[in-house]
Amino acid sequence: MVIKNGKRIMHQAKREIAERALGQALGLLANNPDRDARYVCAAVDHIAKGEKQAIIREWVHDWLAEGKPGREFLSRLVKNIHPNARRRYIARMIVSIFFRDPDIGKRCLEDYGITPPYTMIVSPTMRCNYRCRGCYAASYERKDDMTPEMFDRLLGEAEDIGINFFSIVGGEPFVYPQLLDIIKKHNRSFFQVFTNASLIDKAMAKRLVDMGNVAPQISVNGPKEFTDASRGTGSFDKVIEAMDNLREAGCAFGFSSLITRENVDAICSEEWIDLLVEKGALYGWFFLYMPVGDNPDMNLMPTPEQREQFRVAQRHYQQTKPILLVDFWNYGILTGGCIAGGRAYFHINHRGDVEPCIFCHFATHNVHDCTLAEALGSPFFKSIKESQPFGYNMLLPCPMLDNNEAMWSIVQQHGARPTHEGADKMFTTFKTEMKQYSEGVQEIMNDVWEREDYHEWVPGWVSLCGIPPARLEARRQAYEESKNNGNSA
Repeated sequence: MVIKNGKRIMHQAKREIAERALGQALGLLANNPDRDARYVCAAVDHIAKGEKQAIIREWVHDWLAEGKPGREFLSRLVKNIHPNARRRYIARMIVSIFFRDPDIGKRCLEDYGITPPYTMIVSPTMRCNYRCRGCYAASYERKDDMTPEMFDRLLGEAEDIGINFFSIVGGEPFVYPQLLDIIKKHNRSFFQVFTNASLIDKAMAKRLVDMGNVAPQISVNGPKEFTDASRGTGSFDKVIEAMDNLREAGCAFGFSSLITRENVDAICSEEWIDLLVEKGALYGWFFLYMPVGDNPDMNLMPTPEQREQFRVAQRHYQQTKPILLVDFWNYGILTGGCIAGGRAYFHINHRGDVEPCIFCHFATHNVHDCTLAEALGSPFFKSIKESQPFGYNMLLPCPMLDNNEAMWSIVQQHGARPTHEGADKMFTTFKTEMKQYSEGVQEIMNDVWEREDYHEWVPGWVSLCGIPPARLEARRQAYEESKNNGNSA
């Protein structure tokens, strides 16, 4: 036990040294593009030494090359982000990718049969101060919140198995009274808080900067007419005010946007991306509308053609704008396909149900009845992980949107119970429509996969993501056989 504890302390010390080294590099940035790029490249080279990590080193060097958007991104860090946030959030995020304690991973594999995921998403509350169109948050009360003791326990258990990156969702997380006090206890980890931004005044922005390890992800679904239409008049102005407060305080923050059939043109516009850069967002998450939850509407789903429109726009801006733009579908190549089911992330709702994905409302385990590690080692989660990737074309990663019957089959196999009313509608009520959608997306994305250079990235990225080579080869063979048979699946 003494030896194990000694190894753990040594690993933690190495990780903290790496955080300080990268934090110092970020702290030395002085709006000198050439020198700043050299500092950061040197720090990443020192941290990411492994053979498998070569592809990340190459990407960083290319993104920070002269004339590339990474140079301006570094200038934005100098101008907008307080050193506290650079060190405790940005440096910690980068280091966490490379410094995972191997002894913890070995212990988890031996004791629970799991490899710890990178991040945990948790909803301590489903309450919200808004009453948005079609949202179910209005039906929840304070008595429905996760207890502070359970929230604290979950963060601690996650840290014990090597997870230090947490996303807090809801509801509106900032209505949870104990949120920041509990986060403060876990000051070796870092947190994204997905928020409607209505509660981020100047005092809140300053508090977040003082903590340093919290980055709000401001939910905004496009320009004023789209955001106000779903959330009420004045909600967009609140978003802009919050962004100004955060930028002026020096807080790292991003945004999240739900893409629907109605707002895709606005989301893809250069004017919109430029506004987000101007307001100080460092990065953004995009989510495709999925027909889950209360009263799902298939007419809000982006069409297959719109999904391709978004892919083209996103890739263009990633190469030309000083902001990092990420989604779970078009960037499946970077993650080796779907990341749900505890492979890279999972979700725990306010009741303690352990769900494979924020959109997949099914569970077999609840943390009131078991430990977090036991839930992650469930047969339900193991089946999901052992099925990944669900196909060779990583532009079609999702077992709910792109391979619709895949997740439903696993849910039924393990008797996973629905954790929210209407959880099965995507697979039952809308089965025919989802099949048509999936076939339409496959036809477009298979052509893109063949025509563009995505498939050339597969060996490097998938190796980094830990996908067994034999499984990837089986997916490739199935893809080639399907293609030769004239089948779009």
